[in-house]
This record gives sequence, C-alpha cells and structure tokens, in this order.
Amino acid sequence: MPDSLPVKNKFSRWFVIFSLVFAGEMIFSLPFHVARFFRPTLLDVFNLTNTELGDIIAVYGITAMLAYFPGGALADRFSARKLMTLSLLATGLGGFYFAQIPNQAGLFFLFGYWGITTIFLFWAAMIKATRDWGGHLSQGKAFGILDGGRGLVAAGAATLAVLILSAFMSGTIENTSDTERQKALEAVIYFYTFMTIIAAVLTWLFITDTDKKNIPKKGNIRKSIKEVLHKQVVWLQAIIVVCAYSAYKALDYYSLYGVDVLGMNEVDSAWFVSNASYIRAVSAIAAGFIVDRLSASKVISFLFGILVISYVLLSILKPDEHMVTVIISNIIITFIAVYALRGVYFALLEETKVSGKLTGTAVGLISVIGYTPDAFFNSLAGRILDASPGLKGYQHFYLVLAVFSVVGLLATLLLVHAKKNKPVDIT
Repeated sequence: MPDSLPVKNKFSRWFVIFSLVFAGEMIFSLPFHVARFFRPTLLDVFNLTNTELGDIIAVYGITAMLAYFPGGALADRFSARKLMTLSLLATGLGGFYFAQIPNQAGLFFLFGYWGITTIFLFWAAMIKATRDWGGHLSQGKAFGILDGGRGLVAAGAATLAVLILSAFMSGTIENTSDTERQKALEAVIYFYTFMTIIAAVLTWLFITDTDKKNIPKKGNIRKSIKEVLHKQVVWLQAIIVVCAYSAYKALDYYSLYGVDVLGMNEVDSAWFVSNASYIRAVSAIAAGFIVDRLSASKVISFLFGILVISYVLLSILKPDEHMVTVIISNIIITFIAVYALRGVYFALLEETKVSGKLTGTAVGLISVIGYTPDAFFNSLAGRILDASPGLKGYQHFYLVLAVFSVVGLLATLLLVHAKKNKPVDIT
C-alpha cells in the first residue's frame, strides 16, 4: 500500500475501515451484547437460569462452528461487500423476533439461526477485507484498529442502551415492575436491531469488492485446503484463539459478578461493564501498533502471562473492604489484556506467512476450532456458577480461566519454536 495516497483515496480507506469496524461489532450485538451488558435483566425477563442461558448460547456456538470453515472457503471466492451486507440484514431480522420475548424453544431456534447468519457469510469475509486493508506492513495496525474500533462501537452502543434501559425503569431499580423491566429490555433489543441494519447500509455503501487477484483458481481449492490442514502453526493459532476467546467470553459474566459478589445493582453493574468496554479501543489499538514494532507472538505471550497472574488472584481474593479495590483492579487488568489479545491474534496470519489468497480458508480452520467456546463456554460457566452459588462459584470460574491462559501461553511459545525451526510458506 503506497505511503502517499491522494486525499480522496485516504478518506475512502478510512471509510472502509470504519464500515468494517461498525459492521464487525453490530453483527454480534444481538446474540451477545444483550447477554453481556444486561445479563441480570435478561435472566429475569426470560425467566432463565445461568445454565439455561448457557445452553441456549451453546446452540449458537454449534451452528457457528459448522459455518466457520465453509464460510472461509466462501470468502475466498466471493465479494466481502455482498456477503457482509446480506449477513447483517439477516441478523437484524432476527432481532425483531427476539424483541417478542420468545420461550426457550424459540430462543434455541433464534440463536441457532444467528450462528449461521453472523458467521457463514460474514466472519472470514471481514477478516480477509481487514487483512487486505492492512497490506504487508501494517497487520497489527489493521487488526488493532478493527478490534479496538469494535470495542469503541460496543461501548458507545452499550452506553446508549443502558440509558434506554434506565429510562424505561421508573423510580428505584428495586421497585421496578416486571412489566417495566420487560419493556425496558424490549427497547434495548430494538435499539440493537436497528443499529445492525444501519451497519448493513454502511457496508454496502463503503466496502469495496474483493480484488480478483486475491481470488484463487477453482482447481486449487482442494489443494489449498489440504495444505492449510497440514500446517502446524495454523493449528497452534487455533489453540491460541480458543484460549483468548474463552477469556473474552468470561467478560459476559462480569456484570453478574458485580451483582452477586460486589453488591452492585443491575444498572450499576451494567454501567461498570459498559464503561470498562471503552478500554477495548485503547488496548487493542495500542497492542496492534506494538505488534508492528515487535511481533504478534511476543505480545501475545506477554498478555497470556498477565492473565494467568490476574485470574489466579481473582480465584483466591475475597471482597472484604480491604480487597475490593484489588479485585476491581485485577478485573480491569483482565479487560486490558483480553481486549489486546482480541486485537492482535489474527496478525499471526502474516507472521506465519499465510498467503493472502488463502486468508479465508485459514481463518475458517482457525475459527472453527478457535471459537468453540461459543459452543461450550457458557454451558461450562453456567454449571460452575450454579453448582456453587456466590463467591465460591466465581473463584472456581476464575481458576478455570487461569488454566486456559496457561494453555494459551504454552501454545504461543510452541508456535514461536515451530516458526524458528521450520519456515512456513502456504502458497
């Protein structure tokens, strides 16, 4: 990518990345934001336990897992603009059904549907478009801006959504009626639905069609898939994503932790998590620029090490008057490290020399394994928390996260070793 582009082209490039950022977050707002930022209210309105909600979200994970790999191959063949726009529209339509407060059977169907609409046509297409935007020298910058920008969009949207929730809850939170609480949640769901549809419009207007030079020939597809499957570093990247994404999924439980352990009410906990989400922008973008100066593997190793320490502390600390500040500090540290990891783990594609023509296929393989936490993490977390209600359950929860972080650290170190001992060239 040339350094001195005409002003119009520079503006066009920034419109492209803005559209990728906005669409990249809004596509997941309905399946995840409502549960992340408003979990206590969601559980109450839908009359669900942690385990039941975890099993519902697991259906999303299962259908998403089935969609990642074929979606990756699809992204190597068709325009990201068309794939992403269709995906956003289909996802937004599901929001209208969500706002009707369906029963558990309806939720199973809806989250399964979202697993297909948000992944099959969207995920690999977005990663491929972002990698193309970054070129060979700015992968950290490209993915850092993508995830950091997504964090800023998520936090901004969550702030507006919390204001909407608060506006529908008259008087004190404790005295809010069940009807008012349901109307408040419905308003939040409609807000995210319309934001998703707006993202579809921006994608259609500003994302450019895929460069034909980056589309592989039909006859090479089977060979390409076989070659990607035989690369050790691709599998190690998948393990890294599993561990980092499990830590990211854990953030969904922080609002509930605030209520159950730290004594916050449901609005205060939503404010805490939504405000902390602003960290994502700074953390991911900063990590991206550091990666371009050092390497993705070095930065990722450091971040997993930080998470191990923070999670171990959270697994043993008790929220008395002397420890609350330490607990909250460690929670914020985990926000920083998790968001930084999210921002840079796909920069490993360039570090391990995966060909641009095969970005979609490689992303499909990495994602079908890396995002399996969508299928198992919520069910696992729900059972851990329901088995030991209160502080003890959360201590077990953080200990499990510490184990995931140790595995992620080891996988990163193995990837560095494999890279040094055997050059990787997927062509």
